[in-house]
Amino acid sequence: MAKFGEGDKRWIVQDRADGANVHNWHWAERDCLEWSRSLLSSLLSSLPVLDGEGGLRIRTGALEKLDGEAYVNVRKGKIIPGYELSLSLSFHAEVLSDSSPPLELSGSVEVPYIADENADEDPEVRVTVRDDDGPVGRRVKDAFMAKGKPLVLEKIRVFVQAMAKGGPAKDELEVKKPSGAAPKPLAQEPAAAAAAPQRKAEEKNKKKGKEKEGFKTIVLTEKFSCRAKDMYEILMDENRWKGFTQSNARISREVGGEFSLFDGSVTGVNEELQEGKLIVQKWRFGSWADGIHSTVKMVFDEPEPGVTIIKLTQTNVPDEDRYGNSTVVENTEKGWKDLIFQRIRAVFGFGI
Repeated sequence: MAKFGEGDKRWIVQDRADGANVHNWHWAERDCLEWSRSLLSSLLSSLPVLDGEGGLRIRTGALEKLDGEAYVNVRKGKIIPGYELSLSLSFHAEVLSDSSPPLELSGSVEVPYIADENADEDPEVRVTVRDDDGPVGRRVKDAFMAKGKPLVLEKIRVFVQAMAKGGPAKDELEVKKPSGAAPKPLAQEPAAAAAAPQRKAEEKNKKKGKEKEGFKTIVLTEKFSCRAKDMYEILMDENRWKGFTQSNARISREVGGEFSLFDGSVTGVNEELQEGKLIVQKWRFGSWADGIHSTVKMVFDEPEPGVTIIKLTQTNVPDEDRYGNSTVVENTEKGWKDLIFQRIRAVFGFGI
């Protein structure tokens, strides 16, 4: 297959005055590697595999490595995904005993080849226990192969389906340019461009404030073509969450009620709710150290009917997770943008 950037130049519309790619008649390419990294990290990290069954407690850790390439080509509205990836995922196991403290073991899961040419087949999954190659290690490995491998494959199928639908590029590539309008860069998001001055001001103000050492604050402003009450309903309705994330969710609509998102990777408690106006939640990833919770505050503003602006502030996001990975803040911000807000625009048609 042709690699990203190596398509025939005659069919690729450049960003120039006469290069408007109306309805994607010509080839349009979008690099999806970082989007794939963010999505797979969200899907695979902190998954509960076993919780005491058979005397074992096993949970996946972080996505340690993602190598290869991923891109999407679109012509005449037809989506043509291309990807060849390999990934490595850590996991943590505890062997429980009534007479002694749990024996802790770590391991890794490798998927050496995920490719569009094998999209209808489950890829190979390799499991290694790092700390013990004896009977206990083999017991942990066998348990992960029995219970964890199907879970990993299920999440990879979610990624494959997302790529088949266009990944992060589908909505951007299908934006219709008004007649006579100057063409915009392929990856530009109108909502993000409109919010850029506000975001810069908020980031400047954020830097002036004092934060706890080892923690950061995320500030985002997102714009949608809908009523504020519609966005509030989507964010507080578990069935809608399941729809646009393609993952399990449980959401209480009461103050003090608990929620669980992305198959349990994110959990928390509702602290303050005002329909169509405000959501405040205690919010954490399972991969964060015990006892650490961030605070998510989403303020809904409707400057005119049919236009909603969400101002999100997430404080006390740790620099590192319990496994020493230092991309927590980056991945969390990407998750909000790519896996939540952009997916809402894609599924419900709320793009501006």
